[in-house]
Amino acid sequence: MRATTGYRATAPNTPLERAVLERRELRPGDVAVEVSHCGVCHTDLHLTSDPSGTYPVTPGHEFVGTVAAVGSDVTDFSVGDAVAVGNIVDSCGRCDMCVADQENFCREFPTLTYGGTDRIDGTTTIGAYSREYVVRDAFVYRRPVGLDPAAVAPLMCAGVTVWEPLRRWNVGPGVRVGIAGIGGLGHLAVKFARALGAEVTVITTSATKVGEAAALGADSTVVSTNTEQMSAARGSLDLIVDCVPVPHDVAPYLSLLALDGTLCSLGFLGPQSIEIMDLLVGRKSLSSAGSGGRRYTQEMLDFCGEHGITADVETVPSAEVGHAFDRLRKGDVRYRFVLDMSDLD
Repeated sequence: MRATTGYRATAPNTPLERAVLERRELRPGDVAVEVSHCGVCHTDLHLTSDPSGTYPVTPGHEFVGTVAAVGSDVTDFSVGDAVAVGNIVDSCGRCDMCVADQENFCREFPTLTYGGTDRIDGTTTIGAYSREYVVRDAFVYRRPVGLDPAAVAPLMCAGVTVWEPLRRWNVGPGVRVGIAGIGGLGHLAVKFARALGAEVTVITTSATKVGEAAALGADSTVVSTNTEQMSAARGSLDLIVDCVPVPHDVAPYLSLLALDGTLCSLGFLGPQSIEIMDLLVGRKSLSSAGSGGRRYTQEMLDFCGEHGITADVETVPSAEVGHAFDRLRKGDVRYRFVLDMSDLD
């Protein structure tokens, strides 16, 4: 086994402790990544506070670094290459979803970066709050070297989650896109949609977010608690990317869609109740998506390199992960914490 240093939770809602973690020895198709930065996602927080979870557990599923070693069959990567890895590290490779380059929807369920089941030896995957991660080469991506690596890390989860629907619905010049909520997901959706050439409207519950939305590149903002603004915006959008992470009524958003418009729900993935008439009038659609397949993930990274797009992050030493978790619980982050793993040396 390969020993590395990282963090783990030994019980729900307890501080993460520094520990020696064991990675597998490299298989012929593996890449060992020296992790430089790892994003802190709400999923990490949920994982370490779940009373029904299995412990100990190491979070971390959006990270960047450099190649430290490669297996004997690896030809696409060499030691020293700048790379990134997301929340999927393997899939069956043969189902209809995988054949369509949508490994994120693998029929046999994709292997997750942490808490997943290794497809070869059946062990549980350990996350990237650590100095090294070993991963199958097919799920390693080339990252743009001209971008801040810390700010690239969240692209591997939040970024690709919003990128896929924007590409699926052919967002570009002449398309009117609404982004509901401008947190970790939403702020990247605004940047992407703007760079793709769309007309971008941010939908927010707070009038204080108007300046924030404009700074991100939005053309306009609709305050959803303002009935006059909502009425004026009725039927004005072709696609709404809903990044609101808590339960909410989608009916007001559906009213903003034009004929054949789509609401893509990404933030809250729990049960939702809708009136079918809200879809019938205007022939509207309700959709969802999650994470990204290999093709879209590399495409997103290449696009970000060309357009200079990164996440807005607050980078902290990995030793401050507990402080980052505390602030994340309070919603005190704009828009993503990223751990600098160099202090694990």
